[in-house]
Amino acid sequence: SQRPKHLQLPNKPQFAELVRLIRANNGHGRKAADLVEGLAYSGMRLREAHKMVWQDLDFEGKHLTIHGTKSRSSARTIPMVKDFKNLALRIAAQRGVAGPMDRVFAAREALESLRTACQKLGLKKLVHHDLRHLFATTCIESGVDVPTVAGWLGHSDGGALAMKVYGHLRPQHSSEAAKKVSFR
Repeated sequence: SQRPKHLQLPNKPQFAELVRLIRANNGHGRKAADLVEGLAYSGMRLREAHKMVWQDLDFEGKHLTIHGTKSRSSARTIPMVKDFKNLALRIAAQRGVAGPMDRVFAAREALESLRTACQKLGLKKLVHHDLRHLFATTCIESGVDVPTVAGWLGHSDGGALAMKVYGHLRPQHSSEAAKKVSFR
């Protein structure tokens, strides 16, 4: 079986700074930053983000519909995390009135913006799919169980793949988790 690749993801302050740097670029910066945050706060694949339109966001019920692109089971409805909701509301406020079938994310990709910001911050180069890993890692580190995260990612294997990929989370998280274990 293949060994999972060692994920080198930014921590929370590094990710915030990465987004800030991307957003500060004139022109494409704001749109690229919106996409970067959207991928990180939802676990969507890039092609899934391309398909997302405003009617896929249910602010009342606090969930989003993701039109899966990889398999039939990858289409899913997931809870809307607070950061995604805040991002979507900010995009809507900046853009003005949008129709229900208008795309949420204006940028088609953000690779160059990611590369440049990572370089400036001395971080390992990130690609769009790494933001999906960042979402899953953040969820698990926040206490969401692996089978639930796997469902949010659109995996139909009950969490087997997610365990393989995320079963060896950051050492810092592991140390913190160990402090919660008590036999008394």
